[in-house]
Amino acid sequence: MITVVFNQKGGVGKSTISTNLAAQSAKLGYKTLLIDLDAQGNSTHYAGVDITHDMLTVADMFKQVVGIFRTAKKPVEFVHPTPFENLFVMPASPALSDVERELESRYKIFKLRDALKELRNDFDNIYIDTPPNFDFYSKAALIAAEGFCVPFDCDDFSAQAIVRLLDNALELKEDHNPELRLLGIVVNQFNSQANLPRELVNSLQSQNLPVLDSYLSSTVKVKESHSKRIPLPFYLPKHKVAGQLAALFEELHFKDER
Repeated sequence: MITVVFNQKGGVGKSTISTNLAAQSAKLGYKTLLIDLDAQGNSTHYAGVDITHDMLTVADMFKQVVGIFRTAKKPVEFVHPTPFENLFVMPASPALSDVERELESRYKIFKLRDALKELRNDFDNIYIDTPPNFDFYSKAALIAAEGFCVPFDCDDFSAQAIVRLLDNALELKEDHNPELRLLGIVVNQFNSQANLPRELVNSLQSQNLPVLDSYLSSTVKVKESHSKRIPLPFYLPKHKVAGQLAALFEELHFKDER
């Protein structure tokens, strides 16, 4: 399955969730690809991959599309192993920002979908981390995907933005990818002892928005795993949040099977 983790707001846990879902998939024995479309490269870093000057990145793949990077290469040549078994990454680089305008002006929005058609048979699961806005790369990811989930960090500003975000994604679905499915809203940084998170989640549910059952609790151990550059399913597989991530993976996978 090709799954996009998407939100127009920054700081809601997109990179953490996409990397940890990919890690959980890999841990279960699925050959898994993580594609990092955010120029900041947080998912690439979290997955333990260091960019070297001669490493081909997802930005180079897009440069090839517009003729900036002229040596023809297959999509698999932009994929690199991580330190973790079954987990591979198509890494980001700051050059994503440089090539975006050229891609937009030439309307290359479908090129990621074309590349993933070639890669789909090489991987059991593909996860795409997107930038914190509804830009060219987020749109290209949603056009290429089979499903998407939306991280929600139990913040009032995030709650206000959810409906607009879903409207944008579902309009894109109607225009460009009728097979795209909203898999659900992922409740992140949930504190069951506080009133506000429960109130915000209840508000989403009262609007009949598809809140997933598997909440991710707030814990410093996630930040520790960032620092160690070891995704939580590998770093602390018995931790409560690692269990929640496993449940979230199964819930998303079950939706794919239905």
